Amino acid sequence: MTPKTMDVASQALKDRADKLGIETGMDRLECQDPQCGFGQLGTCCRICYMGPCRIDPFAEGDASRGVCGATADVIVTRNFLREATGGAASHLGHARHVALTLREALQGNAPYRIADPAKLMAIATGLGIVTEGKSDVEIAQEVVAKALEDFGRQDGLPANWVKLRTPEKELAMWDALGLTVSNAHNEIEEAMHRTSGGNDADPVNLLLGTLRMGIADGIGLSMATDLQDIMFGTPHVHGIEANVGVLDADRVNLALHGHNPVLSEKILEWSAKLEGEAKAAGAEGMNVVGVCCTGNELTMRHGVPMAAHNLQSELLLVTGAVDAMVTDVQCIWPGTVKVAECFDTKVITTEANVKIPGALHVEFTAENADEAAEKIVRTAIQAFKARAGKAVEIPQVKASGLAGFSVEAIVEVLSKVDPADPLKPVIDNIVAGNIFGAVAFAGCPNPKIRTSEMTEIMAQDLLAKNVLIVTTGCTAHILAQAGMMSPDATEKYAGEGLKAVLTALGGAAGLPGPLPPVWHMGSCVDNSRIVTLLGALAAQLDVKISDLPVAGSAPELVQEKAISIGAWLLALGVTVHLAPAPHVLGSPVATKVLTVDLPGITGGRAYVEYDPHKAAAGLLAHIAAKRTALGI
Repeated sequence: MTPKTMDVASQALKDRADKLGIETGMDRLECQDPQCGFGQLGTCCRICYMGPCRIDPFAEGDASRGVCGATADVIVTRNFLREATGGAASHLGHARHVALTLREALQGNAPYRIADPAKLMAIATGLGIVTEGKSDVEIAQEVVAKALEDFGRQDGLPANWVKLRTPEKELAMWDALGLTVSNAHNEIEEAMHRTSGGNDADPVNLLLGTLRMGIADGIGLSMATDLQDIMFGTPHVHGIEANVGVLDADRVNLALHGHNPVLSEKILEWSAKLEGEAKAAGAEGMNVVGVCCTGNELTMRHGVPMAAHNLQSELLLVTGAVDAMVTDVQCIWPGTVKVAECFDTKVITTEANVKIPGALHVEFTAENADEAAEKIVRTAIQAFKARAGKAVEIPQVKASGLAGFSVEAIVEVLSKVDPADPLKPVIDNIVAGNIFGAVAFAGCPNPKIRTSEMTEIMAQDLLAKNVLIVTTGCTAHILAQAGMMSPDATEKYAGEGLKAVLTALGGAAGLPGPLPPVWHMGSCVDNSRIVTLLGALAAQLDVKISDLPVAGSAPELVQEKAISIGAWLLALGVTVHLAPAPHVLGSPVATKVLTVDLPGITGGRAYVEYDPHKAAAGLLAHIAAKRTALGI
C-alpha cells in the first residue's frame, strides 16, 4: 500500500485506484525503491560506449575516474549542463512555436489575432521598433521578425529578448562575465557539443555554461509570455476554482493538459461553439477544465477551473468523469493512457513530437487549428455518450481564489493607490517592514516529498512572517487547492503587516475584501513575469536584483525545466531554494561553486533543504540579511 498522498481529493482517488487495481505514479515510485545512488549524486556517465561509467565520489584511486579519465566533478557538471539544456530546449521550442503561429496569423494563414494591441505596442517600443504610422499588423510582423532573429543571429550581439527583459545592471554584469547570449539555438548546439565525449573537462567552465543556458532559457520564457499576451490577451485579476471537484458528472468534461495555449485557446473556443451539440448528446453542457500549465494559462486569462496539477493528472481520470484529456507538450505522463483505458477516456495527443502509444492522435497546426479543435471537442462529446450509465466518483473538494496577477494587473491595482508612482506603495511597505520580502514558488509536485506538504508548510511559515508569495506552474495548483489564493487566506495566514497591506490594496481595487497572500502569476513560462517585476523594483531602488529581499523556491523539484529556470535566476542574482537536491552532490566543485562561490560572482546562490520549516527559516534569514544590507 502506498503512503498517503496528503490532500483529501488525491487520497480519495488513490484509494479508488487501489480498489480497481489501477497503477499510478505513486505505485511506480514505490517499485523503484531504492533509487540509484549514483544517479542521485549525478556521478553516472553514458555519453560514450566505453562506459557507462559510475564514479564513487568518495573513492580513491582508479575508481575515482571514468575510462576516459573524467572525474566526478566533470561528469556531474557535464550532466548538469545537459539537464539545463533539455529544460531550455523545451521553453525555447515553445516560444518559437508561438512566434511562428503569430507569423502565420499575420499572413492570414492561421485563425488567430492580435488580442492586446497595448501589449504589442509596449513590446515593440521595448525592442526599438518605430511604430508611428504603422498598423498593428505591420508592427506585429516586425516583432515576430525580432523574435525569430534570436534563434538565428550570427553577429554575436545580445539577443533581442535579452536586451528587452534584462535590467541594465544585470546585463552589464553578464557582459563582464562573458555570459551574454546572442543566439538561443546556438547555445543549445554549443552545450551539446561541449558536453560530448572529449571536450570540455573544466567543471567551473561547465557551470558557467549552465548559467548561459539559463539565460538562453530566459529568452524562451520571456518571449513566450510576451507573444502569448499579444495573441490571447494579458491576464487581469478575477475569481477561479481549483481541485478535482470542478468536474461535473452531468457535463462533457474536457481536460486540457500541457503548456501551449495555441492549442487550448482554440479548444476552449470550439467548446463554446459546440455547447448545443453537447446538450443534444444528453449533457448539461461543456465543462472545460485545466491540468498542469495549460490549466494555468486558461485560468489566468479566462477563469477556467484548475482541475489538477501534474501529479494528479492520472488521478483525475480515476474519477471516471473525464471524457477526454487533450495534451500538447511537456509533463505528459506516458502512464496516463493506461489509466484512461480503464474508463474509456480518450487521451488525445496533438503534437508530432509528442505521441503516446494507445492515445488518439489529432495533428494540430496553426493552419488547421479550427478543424482540429472541432474534431477534438466532438470526440469528447461522443465519449460522454459512451460514458452513460458508468460509475463516476468525483471527490467534492474544491477551493476558490483569485488569479490573473500579470505585471500589468499588479501595476493596475497599485496605480489606484499611487497613480504617479505605482511601485512606491510596495517599496514603502517593504521599507516599513509590513512586507518583509517576497518569495516566488515554482515547479511541479514531486511524489517523493508530496506527503510532507513541503509547498504548503513553507508558504504558511513565510506568510506568517509577512513574506508575500508569488507563484507559477503546478505549485500554483497546489497553493490554490490549499485555499491560499482566496482573500480569506489573508486573514488566516498572513502576518499583521502583510495583512494590512493586502487589505488596503483590496479596498483600492474595489474588492469586498483583501487581496490574497499568494499571487498566481501564471504558467512555467510566466516565471518571466516575476523577473520583469523584480527588474522594475530593482530599477526603482537603483540596485541590482541580487540586492532585493527576495528569493525563489522549487520546493518539489522534478523537471529539467526547473533546472534551466533556476539557472536563469542564479544568473540574475536570485537565491534559489531546491528540494530535493539537484544531481550535483557527487561533485565537491559543483556543490561549492553553487552554494559558496556564486554569491561573489552573480549574487545568486543555490540552497537545498528538505524540511519545510527549516527551508522557510533559511529563506527568512536570507531576506533579513538583504534587508540589513539595504539598511532597512
